[in-house]
Amino acid sequence: MCGIAGILDARSAPQPDLVGRMAAAMAHRGPDHRAVIEQAPVTLGHARLAIIDLDPSGNQPMALPDRDLWIVFNGEIYNFVALRDELEGMGVRFRTRGDTEVILNAYATWGMDFLSRLNGMFALALWDGRTRQLILARDRAGEKPLFFTRLPGGGLVFASELKALRLHPAVSDVIDPGALAQYLGHNYVLGDRCILQGVEKLPPAHAMVVEADGSGEPFEYWSLARCFATKRQFASEADAAEELSALLDDAVRLRMVSDVPLGAFLSGGIDSAAIVASMVRNQAAGSILTFSIGFAEKSFSELPEAQAMAHHLKVDHHARMVDGEMARILPMLTSMADEPFADTSIIPCWFLADFARKKVTVALSGDGGDELFAGYETYAADRVHRRAAPLVPPRLARGLAATARALVPTSFGKVTFDYKLKQFLAGLALPFEQAHASWREIFAGSERAMLLRPDRAEAVLATDPFDSFRRHFDGVQGCDWLDRACYVDIKTFLVDDVLVKVDRSTMDCSLEARAPFLDHRLIEFAAALPPEWKLKGGRKKHLLKLSQAGRLPDQVLNRPKRGFNAPVSHWLTGGLADMAYSATTSGPMLNWFRRDAIDALWAEHRTRRRDNSHRLGGLTMLGLWMEGTCAS
Repeated sequence: MCGIAGILDARSAPQPDLVGRMAAAMAHRGPDHRAVIEQAPVTLGHARLAIIDLDPSGNQPMALPDRDLWIVFNGEIYNFVALRDELEGMGVRFRTRGDTEVILNAYATWGMDFLSRLNGMFALALWDGRTRQLILARDRAGEKPLFFTRLPGGGLVFASELKALRLHPAVSDVIDPGALAQYLGHNYVLGDRCILQGVEKLPPAHAMVVEADGSGEPFEYWSLARCFATKRQFASEADAAEELSALLDDAVRLRMVSDVPLGAFLSGGIDSAAIVASMVRNQAAGSILTFSIGFAEKSFSELPEAQAMAHHLKVDHHARMVDGEMARILPMLTSMADEPFADTSIIPCWFLADFARKKVTVALSGDGGDELFAGYETYAADRVHRRAAPLVPPRLARGLAATARALVPTSFGKVTFDYKLKQFLAGLALPFEQAHASWREIFAGSERAMLLRPDRAEAVLATDPFDSFRRHFDGVQGCDWLDRACYVDIKTFLVDDVLVKVDRSTMDCSLEARAPFLDHRLIEFAAALPPEWKLKGGRKKHLLKLSQAGRLPDQVLNRPKRGFNAPVSHWLTGGLADMAYSATTSGPMLNWFRRDAIDALWAEHRTRRRDNSHRLGGLTMLGLWMEGTCAS
């Protein structure tokens, strides 16, 4: 795992010092080696975390001198051995044992078709000196990030992280009001915007062929929508479950290849347990290291369940209780996240990565299982909504929502019944697509309007955060409702929330996280399943659970999902309160928001009239981000 950066600018002299500073800003992503090369009009920089082929010959930027090809690459290609064997059979000779040289030769042999042959997570920049083109590409699921901005008058600058990109003087420090609207709606910025004006993100499963003058547009090289539209015929559920377990075993096997110590994250849920169970089939259980963390607030801690699973699988388990001072860690997390980001699970994720890094350099995770196999409570809410909405007039639905807000007592537990009831009733009057997006909504449209200063409101409210979700829903028009919901979540929540959290948290600790569920073969398999095999009656992840029968205990297969969140509701009335209040009601926040509206949110939370932890947590992270970046 690494950090990459570069500048393509035919109008100016190469800027190795600037690119070197960009790479140095990402030293946490690549502490083992940094280098910069000039191949006018492009300058490429790289910070390396050595995982496979630790020899210096594997350092980047790497070249095929006889073909005038150069590459900087962040990620892992899991099928690189098979690709190397195929290329060697065609007469190609290799100098290294790693995957970077395989990518170069794959491009030299197959041209742009090389992307369809890669099984891995990656963001890469490849300079073809013969055609004078810069090729940028990102993996299918979007595990690895890539930011870029167009230079005035032609050219382009790119980097794995926004903080590195911002070192270039052409990158704006002006906040994009549309991105801020998305953040207020969902506590993260979606992939079609960036919090800074003029900055873009290369979408997952997309590439760009950038000419020397900077021209070129992203294009899709793999279609997830087509995977959902193409259903397979299976002889039976049992056959599909057997194929799923075999696919998962192979995805895990490929991701266990490493020249450095490797382990796995283990919670109390089925996803991480299924990954570790597959690891046990590939390696002696006692040699497998697993890691989990918990909180003092018992409803938020899964340590007992994780320890029980580790005992069942007979792995070498390590657990840690987190009770540190959150006021110390939050400013660091806001800087680490690049853009404002307020999914509370980033807190335990960082602590888990920091803990695991003391013993391993690579950790397998269960990310992606919920989106692929319908594991979230939101899918059950979708099902109830589809049945109830036609029976309840919109006016009555809005009345029920208001009554619940006024009369149902608020509790500060983890995804409590009262929270789910209020959130469901708030979305009951909405069409299906909007209701699905609303289950995770933070500030609704009217709430955003009340929160913003009058002189800022028009610019922010011009963007409806749902527009991005609508475009993705339209991309799978005609598919089953559950398929559409899963597709949208993969294209939004997974890539722009879950994978951002995992990438930034683990990379900040110089730890590589690998997600076997995001093997594109598994994604294609899950998309092609009959939707009723994912959510069967009230049983979420039905086929995945069927595939793990006999591997995992029944209590794990039947345990309700708990999620990986932090007890922010309690912290905001305890040790975090003073810092959070200051961050939300002073400094640059007052350039955008009404203090009286934020004070009202605090009053509701302190008196427990409403659990505003998601809202205040989001505003806290935004305020800390503004303070730390000086963005305006």
